Amino acid sequence: MANLVAFLTGAGISTDSGIPDYRGPQGVWTRDPDAEKLVTIDYYMADPEIRKRSWQMRHDTPALRAEPNSAHFAIAALHDSGVAMRVITQNIDGLHQKAGVPARKVLELHGSARTVVCTQCGDKTTLREAITRLDAGELDPACRICGGILKTATVMFGENLNQRTLLEATTVASACTVMYAVGTSLQVHPAAGLVGVAAEHGAKIVIVNAEPTPYDETADEVVREPIGTALPRLLSQLSDSAGSIDANQ
Repeated sequence: MANLVAFLTGAGISTDSGIPDYRGPQGVWTRDPDAEKLVTIDYYMADPEIRKRSWQMRHDTPALRAEPNSAHFAIAALHDSGVAMRVITQNIDGLHQKAGVPARKVLELHGSARTVVCTQCGDKTTLREAITRLDAGELDPACRICGGILKTATVMFGENLNQRTLLEATTVASACTVMYAVGTSLQVHPAAGLVGVAAEHGAKIVIVNAEPTPYDETADEVVREPIGTALPRLLSQLSDSAGSIDANQ
């Protein structure tokens, strides 16, 4: 993976797409700390009322209607230019893929909100199907196969990350020559620790985030400009110099 460019992206990269972040000044958890219960596995599994509120949140989420913004497209353009790259994302919105980054090059650490899974039998359906059931009056839809509790295929608070995905992400962090941490508070581990892994293996660290992060002192460059304008500018020089670098590396 010579000259590998890695991206670690968080909620901040999707705010220009109309999806609110979580820990910023106007973030979801900042404005309503109690809302964390809606995505905490113990509360979710134990309390039907929490599940109903959580499903309503999914029903109303702008993520289903969201489109990629200039930052997502800048990363996709870098891929198209021939630069070897991988995206490690904490986001569950699927916008990197929608922008044109091949799914095989996107590691979704926290899963996907576009898929629904049964916590009992593992059957998978789509979020759109669940929303159709919500619209029909099912406030807490159960699995149609076994009657088990359904949840989105996301990693809730209290759940472990998929170990295979985390291992792949760690491998990318160890091998990359530069890592861009974009729109992430770098407070949630183990995702945040990937910046430290990359730095320990000699990668250049560039942090693009509106607020300070715990890794700012580790970074080679910290950018506070709006992500939608800063990231395309930062990546344009990489695209211009891609040359014959093999995009399949």
